[in-house]
Amino acid sequence: MTTRFYVPDLRFALRVAGLCVLAIAAPSLLAQPSATKSAKKPAKAVAKSRVELKSAANQMATGIRAAEAALPPTELAIAQHVELGLVACELGASVTVAADAAMPGFFDVTGKKFRFRMVPVVTSTGAIRLEDTKAGAVWLQLSNKSMLMNQKTGSRLADACVTPAQAVVAAAMEKSPPPGLLDGAVVATQPIVPLPGGPLAEPLPSLVPDPLAGPLAVPLPGLIPSPVPAPLAGPLPGLVVNPLPPTVVQ
Repeated sequence: MTTRFYVPDLRFALRVAGLCVLAIAAPSLLAQPSATKSAKKPAKAVAKSRVELKSAANQMATGIRAAEAALPPTELAIAQHVELGLVACELGASVTVAADAAMPGFFDVTGKKFRFRMVPVVTSTGAIRLEDTKAGAVWLQLSNKSMLMNQKTGSRLADACVTPAQAVVAAAMEKSPPPGLLDGAVVATQPIVPLPGGPLAEPLPSLVPDPLAGPLAVPLPGLIPSPVPAPLAGPLPGLVVNPLPPTVVQ
């Protein structure tokens, strides 16, 4: 009697083994993407926190600079009277004066070939003056006109700049010009102090010429005339003395 053993199909066995391997590895494969995603989330959070810290540092630095650049009340009061906007000047030039809303009292004065950062300066004349100390630029605002000057070069970048309000003042000044420096001036005179005995202690006598007594009949007070005229000590300059006596004609 012959004994037979059952040998299963090799391909079937490989399929069964493959299914077992997939069944064992499936949970780990499914969990790997989720772990990768969870590992990436902290990186995004770290990047976001760095951006927030940088923004907060920039805001803090801006606040510190603004506090250090804060102007005193006197200069802030001057800033309230600065004419803003586009100002037309002579020779076709123009200047734009703009206030900085973030930093009160600071102004940007710009033109065709310049840009200045200016602040008010107290003056003794009452004129409104803005200066850029680094560039040496000065914006001077008067009642009837404004001008932009460069102190380093000693030149004017823009002159006769007039706003609508300044034009009204300029027209009024042309109709009724202000008084000059010498108009209505009071001339101070020194009072005359009389002598103790009056204007003259003794009146002068009348000067009457007398051929016998000399050129003055009555001498002036304090003068003693000589009865005999003194001879000349020498010839006067320019006179020629004749050494010969004059001839007597009979």
